[in-house]
Amino acid sequence: MPSSPEHQRIAPLEPPYEQHVAEALAKWMPPGADTEPLRLFRTLNVHAELASRMRPLGAGILGASAAVPARLREIVIHRTCALTGARYEWGVHAAAFGRGVGFSDAQLYSTVHGSARDECWDAEQASVFALAEQLHRTSTIDEELWRELAERFDQRQLLELIVTAGWYHVIGYVCNGAGVQLEDWASPLPEAGPARAAP
Repeated sequence: MPSSPEHQRIAPLEPPYEQHVAEALAKWMPPGADTEPLRLFRTLNVHAELASRMRPLGAGILGASAAVPARLREIVIHRTCALTGARYEWGVHAAAFGRGVGFSDAQLYSTVHGSARDECWDAEQASVFALAEQLHRTSTIDEELWRELAERFDQRQLLELIVTAGWYHVIGYVCNGAGVQLEDWASPLPEAGPARAAP
């Protein structure tokens, strides 16, 4: 796994915020959130125009109108973050979404140290895990996997899965390149060790 810098390279915005900054940051957070905006969001908003262009896509991928079920989406996100070494974003998603969609310890471990062949994944889950792997390693999807995916997902879902993997490469690059520091509440990456039992 690539290593991310241990020091902050671009300082995130800090309170007190000017009103327009507070309003922009609030749009990035879930409705009704009473916690400080994430360091990633505060870093992106150093470039407010860029952040405003990015937010709709990120919100759409995670939103209720998404075509891909949340559990499958999170497999792609967790695996992509692990492959890019984005400890920050993997930890945020593991804490904020992973348990919420029902990931077991074995599944969380697999997204970092495992493969699509691990027993903790069913066939549908394994196919999106493999999609994240192939796109990361080859920037494409081979014909065998494409046929498998096309049997399980419609074209809208296939496009969304591909874009999700690409979007979290962007987020991984931002986290690693800017040196976004970990959130105190985020999950730590599991340490490599003996294979975990299936759920």
